[in-house]
Amino acid sequence: MEIDAARIHRKKAAAEDKEEEEEEVSPIEEVRLTVTNADDPSLPVWTFRMWFIGTLACALMSFLNQFFAYRTEPLIITQITVQVASLPAGHFLARVLPSSKFRIPGLGHREFSLNPGPFNMKEHVLISIFANAGYAFGNGSAYAVGIVNIIKAFYRRNISFLAGWLLIITTQ
Repeated sequence: MEIDAARIHRKKAAAEDKEEEEEEVSPIEEVRLTVTNADDPSLPVWTFRMWFIGTLACALMSFLNQFFAYRTEPLIITQITVQVASLPAGHFLARVLPSSKFRIPGLGHREFSLNPGPFNMKEHVLISIFANAGYAFGNGSAYAVGIVNIIKAFYRRNISFLAGWLLIITTQ
């Protein structure tokens, strides 16, 4: 009797696992063939490469889109551009950065490396999120930039860099 109950329990658990697995599989064939639905927790995520490329992408995207916003026909550089450009940049940094480990004083026995291994998909996704933040999540530039422009153009008043910067940062 106990053997039958254990066998039934195992069959139910296997059926539930199979149902969960089928729910996670994409119905679109191209997605199933290119993107895995399994996670590899051993891949490094918060790497120097991710922070360097992501911060650079965020700053560059916000600067370029703000710079080109003043044109009659503004150029818009989207997050896809950074997504495409960051892949070879990540592979390049994985090739040229040293892989030696070092310790930072005051952080205990933790070891760090500028190059923990090959550039991976998790780093690439986080770089894309950084770039999307630099693009103001698809909404263009910060709205307070318009306030600073109006103060200078229509009211002919000077606003210091610090005051303008604080206004933009606090309203973003």
